[in-house]
Amino acid sequence: MLTLTVLQRKNLKARAHPLKPTVMIGNAGLTVSVLDEIARALKSHELIKIRVMNDDREARAAMLNEICTQLNAGAVQHIGKILVVYQPQEDIPLKKIPKQRGKPLTKKQLGSR
Repeated sequence: MLTLTVLQRKNLKARAHPLKPTVMIGNAGLTVSVLDEIARALKSHELIKIRVMNDDREARAAMLNEICTQLNAGAVQHIGKILVVYQPQEDIPLKKIPKQRGKPLTKKQLGSR
């Protein structure tokens, strides 16, 4: 489980504020397929919101703890039925940009791309 400092959580909360929930956990609870979907969402987005359709606060807290331990993610926030989870992405090496041949493009040509 990833531990976050107070300053990191504060910054991540600010980044997560405009986000919409990407994964929903229904009445069946935290299943393997839901965990797989959360893992895919974290891999592509790094910071996600999860909506839990459960009225029991302790059950939601247990789900958040289980998600973070299973996926090695950090719990950012648990407010109401919304969970915010963060998993830093691995550094992906950037490809070399090929040199441009011919004359350079104008601003108008670059804008249309």
